[in-house]
Amino acid sequence: QVQLVESGGGLVQAGGSLRLSCAASGRTFSSYAMGWFRQAPGKEREFVAAISNSAYYRDSVKGRFTISRDNAKNTVYLQMNSLKPEDTAVYYCAAGRVYATVYARATYDYWGQGTQVTVSS
Repeated sequence: QVQLVESGGGLVQAGGSLRLSCAASGRTFSSYAMGWFRQAPGKEREFVAAISNSAYYRDSVKGRFTISRDNAKNTVYLQMNSLKPEDTAVYYCAAGRVYATVYARATYDYWGQGTQVTVSS
């Protein structure tokens, strides 16, 4: 079993930055693809970024967000720069099968509880 705990969310002005962290339990952290999804009120949960052998991003965050992982600390990060009000959502960390499609929610077997990110204009 894997347990994921997100942290680092908060309220920030447009143009500001936040770094989200996701701490994972277990001894097989390196065998998982790690992803970030987000869900705004009234909308479906959507893919943001993922990392396995490479990093992947949705188009709207390319050039602004950076995903990274530290296997020694069993932690994945999402550095978010140049934040926009449209980025406001609950952000969820997820762990899944490394060979699956990183964009798909079904890829991920384990999910954190989420951390709120609010970007004001």
